[in-house]
Amino acid sequence: MSKSNIIKAHFALFATHVIYAANHFIAKGIMPEKINPTPFVFFRVLGAGLIFWFIKLFVKEKIEKKDIFRLMLCGLFGASCNQLFFFHGLSLTSPIDTSIIMTSAPAVVFILSMIVLKEKANKYKILGLAIGASGAIGLVWYGQVAEGTSSFLGNLFVFMNVLFYSLYQVTVKPLMKKYHFITIISWVFLFGLLFVIPFGMNDVLYNTDYDLFDFSTYMVIAYVIVFTTFLTFLFNIYALRQVSPSVAGSYTYVQPAVSFVIVFILSMLLNDNTYNEDVNWIKITSCLLVIIGVYLISMKPKTFS
Repeated sequence: MSKSNIIKAHFALFATHVIYAANHFIAKGIMPEKINPTPFVFFRVLGAGLIFWFIKLFVKEKIEKKDIFRLMLCGLFGASCNQLFFFHGLSLTSPIDTSIIMTSAPAVVFILSMIVLKEKANKYKILGLAIGASGAIGLVWYGQVAEGTSSFLGNLFVFMNVLFYSLYQVTVKPLMKKYHFITIISWVFLFGLLFVIPFGMNDVLYNTDYDLFDFSTYMVIAYVIVFTTFLTFLFNIYALRQVSPSVAGSYTYVQPAVSFVIVFILSMLLNDNTYNEDVNWIKITSCLLVIIGVYLISMKPKTFS
């Protein structure tokens, strides 16, 4: 493993989470005024699925029948339920809240790994879970009592997105050792689309006013399909071939940091303090608790010896 490849992997991970953080603001900018969350998810899954299946034409690999059900679950968890909860949550709550809650993903993956994959825990990981959970739960609760951009239901939906995507990561893990990643993600998006159609087709055909769409609307949808979905997945796969999952997971900390920077830039450019009001000590404290918790979970036992 060359040093240049490791550097490229870190750059890919950093770019991934910058894209994610920017997505919280970009996608929210057109919801629900121009498009509702459900048809937005439909376009995202359909668009990304078409790109992946085009690439799949060059990957000659068949799926064994015994793995079809697992792929269906991956599509349900990783390209349907998680996306529906994420976009509905983002439409209701603050991009700052969204980015902070997303940092809890490694902790949720670890909990599910203990349950499903029988991964062992030690006292530091348990302590990390307790600290991280207090931060995530505190922020979700804050959405219920706060006035302004935070929303209890929105924050809860974003956390449900984290839960479903974590279920996807645990479910897909055995397949990653068996098939090419393009094969897996192509089928995941195909099944995801099949699960999204019953929820989104009516909105796509009858309840979306396409006269409201302008150039910026199409650019946002394209950004979500090409950058937030297609490129970030490729970046993640490339990075995971060079660095450990714990290192990759630690880059979730980038999201709230980038979100705080975006808020500062927007407040300066637009001369609007509304963006600054979205950052307060409760959100910063919740963010620090989640980061500390995930850090303890990610550390190897020898670190504490």
